[in-house]
Amino acid sequence: MDNEIICGANAVGALFRVRGADVLRLFYTQAARPIVGTWCAEMARSKRVYRELPEEEMVKAAGTQHHGGVAAVVKPRFVPIFDKAAPPQSHFLLVLDGISNPHNLGAIARSAVFFGVKEMLIHEVPHAALPSDAAYRTAEGAMEHLTIRRSRDLPACLKALTPYYRTVATGLSASAMRLAELPRDRPVALVLGNEEFGVSPAVKAACRREVRVEPLGPVQSLNVAQAAAVLLHALTGII
Repeated sequence: MDNEIICGANAVGALFRVRGADVLRLFYTQAARPIVGTWCAEMARSKRVYRELPEEEMVKAAGTQHHGGVAAVVKPRFVPIFDKAAPPQSHFLLVLDGISNPHNLGAIARSAVFFGVKEMLIHEVPHAALPSDAAYRTAEGAMEHLTIRRSRDLPACLKALTPYYRTVATGLSASAMRLAELPRDRPVALVLGNEEFGVSPAVKAACRREVRVEPLGPVQSLNVAQAAAVLLHALTGII
């Protein structure tokens, strides 16, 4: 796997706090000097490369104009396969079924960590977003605080989770219950679906419940990252 590039002060700061030994090179602009001192000191102690760059070179090193003044070249993060024999048993599990936009992945991760979620399961289907530079940048450091697993057979994983969680798919169908009607007597594994098609039929069939967010105006749906924030606020505050 190729090395990753993580940009932005918050994302790079979280990276150094959680897995600083994985940072291979650090680049920054003159304007970022006040915030990189401790990171540069850590790089110097271990004889790793760190360098201040002018803007045009910084864009090349970061691979984007949206670098926020700081870019770290880091070893790729390994995302393990979900082990059905040893499922997580946290108070809340966030499950992503085919989320394809890395910016949505990052925004969802940011909301999840904000609301205290620690576990995320990603359905690794074609075009599904996994942790990447864009996701890390949008997450503003939150990705480092999530235990992330992946699965190529999400329906089987959800069935394995059923003894521990109330498995809940999100949807817009007439059969979906209102969020207020969802029983709150056990931990929830909440499944968010693809931006265009929603939760896939096989995954929805493996869930015990389906919920919807009731619109109050003429717009009938939300962006998946917005919906995630609404649902996380409602569910994590009560469980």
